[in-house]
Amino acid sequence: MNILPSKIIKKISLVAFSIIALSACNKQPTAPLQTSIEEVPSQVNADNIKAHIEFLADDTLQGRDTGSQGYQIAANYVKSYFKQLGLTPQGTNIGTEPRGFEQQVRFRKSYLVEGSASAIIHGLKGDVELDYVTEFLMSGSSLQNEVAITAPTVFVGYGVVSKEFGYNDYENIDVKGKIVVALTGRPDDLPSEEGAHIGSGAEKSRHAAEHGAVGFITIHTPKREKVRSFEKSAQSANTPRLSWLTKYDVPFGKQPEIVSGAYIDQDAAKALFEDAALTLTDIYDADTNNVAIKGFALPYQVTLKNRSRHEQITSPNIIAAIEGSDDELKNEYVVFSAHLDHIGISSHSDDEDTINNGALDNASGVAILLETARLLAQMPTKPKRSVLFVVVTGEEKGLLGSSYFANNPTIPVTKLVANVNLDMPLILYPFADVIAFGSTHSTMGEIVATAAKKIDIELSEDPMPEQALFTRSDHYSFVKAGIPSVFLMTGFKSTDDSIDGGAVFGDFLKNHYHQHSDEITLPINYQAAANFALVNMMIGLEIANQSARPQWHDDDFFGLTFAQ
Repeated sequence: MNILPSKIIKKISLVAFSIIALSACNKQPTAPLQTSIEEVPSQVNADNIKAHIEFLADDTLQGRDTGSQGYQIAANYVKSYFKQLGLTPQGTNIGTEPRGFEQQVRFRKSYLVEGSASAIIHGLKGDVELDYVTEFLMSGSSLQNEVAITAPTVFVGYGVVSKEFGYNDYENIDVKGKIVVALTGRPDDLPSEEGAHIGSGAEKSRHAAEHGAVGFITIHTPKREKVRSFEKSAQSANTPRLSWLTKYDVPFGKQPEIVSGAYIDQDAAKALFEDAALTLTDIYDADTNNVAIKGFALPYQVTLKNRSRHEQITSPNIIAAIEGSDDELKNEYVVFSAHLDHIGISSHSDDEDTINNGALDNASGVAILLETARLLAQMPTKPKRSVLFVVVTGEEKGLLGSSYFANNPTIPVTKLVANVNLDMPLILYPFADVIAFGSTHSTMGEIVATAAKKIDIELSEDPMPEQALFTRSDHYSFVKAGIPSVFLMTGFKSTDDSIDGGAVFGDFLKNHYHQHSDEITLPINYQAAANFALVNMMIGLEIANQSARPQWHDDDFFGLTFAQ
């Protein structure tokens, strides 16, 4: 791999690491102590990051699927490295044994029984039976082995409710005992990150249940097709679904009132709207043009049914800490997180390769977290606050490992002051900026900008608001626990004017994301990885050494909704 030095790295050897040492040895928030260059910790080591990625993305680990032997090998590797660094285990106690590095998460794995999925529209001109995979998708139930409902249908627009933004798609609509029908997505005039939460499947399902619905049908739209095709979604139609289990053996976050649901293709859904108050074409036009959409009763009943089988598996989060140096602040923790799992083994078209190695998603994020841990652990004087490293399972299954930790923290949640999450940093080119999703909601934004500026890195805005990335990685679980959080990614700007970072990112999403080709044969720029590890550590130091913990901005939606 030809790794080109950048203007960033030229400054690291003396300037940036002097800053790091000064931050680490800080005795007063506004008056850092001077330190000699001999006290500076070892520099960011690109070869370390490369070694971590090569191990974690090796075929031996079989794609690190949640609960698999390959995932456990990866977990053991992370544990071993934390032990080498002398980090303190912060997992859960098992009986009378001392606390270990693992936090075991129990999952219920739900399989849809082959041939059991059925969706029938009982129309005025007879029944219309939809074809599974090509016209509708359905998951197995995590609550029951067999479900079957027949009920009237009601269109509810997007199915969103938000007092803060003046939306209530259930206003003056009776859905009790009925199947609600909603468009995928949310109104365009909702801010991207708030809208991603308000329009999430979990929120829509919760509101439907609260209003008495018994089923939920989501319609794939032409607008959604441009972002992610129905055909692409259908590729994972038969993938089993996971839910983490509470101590009462109940799948977390499920709405038992919603007996069944389906995801229907844009053309197949038109049968639901024949002779309705509006045609589906009219509704699609309104969706595309962001025209207000009101709900109304539909003239048809729908039958939804399937059968499921269940397994129980376990898979661990790995948790470790570096104790802070300040007698008082060491009782508070800055959290670095990254997901260790990937999507395991699958067959794609005629490709002989069946292993999804996940080199960038997310072996790269874990590798950078491990290098960050090494740098912080080897500082002569540790950061004032303690630093917690949470390497989670089940992200690819719906942010499950981080959700479990956020709801069952091994450190009191009030002691967790901030989260910096690392997921799929695209280290394929010498980046000149970083994106911190969630940075506008709290003082974390100023912290990230200050830390990045010290090493000539810019903080840029979300370049892909349509992807709703704010709700698609593990920091979202910390946000819902009331913890100011950012999701850190490489930006689209490059220090090499001949490289278009946005084009590189687009190519990765199109051709390599969740594909077998996300492996170490990609042109990974390990010097860029080292730069990213430095930015990551600088952010952590900035949070750890400030006298005040990060705060939600006044009247911020997430602060008001989730603050502790």
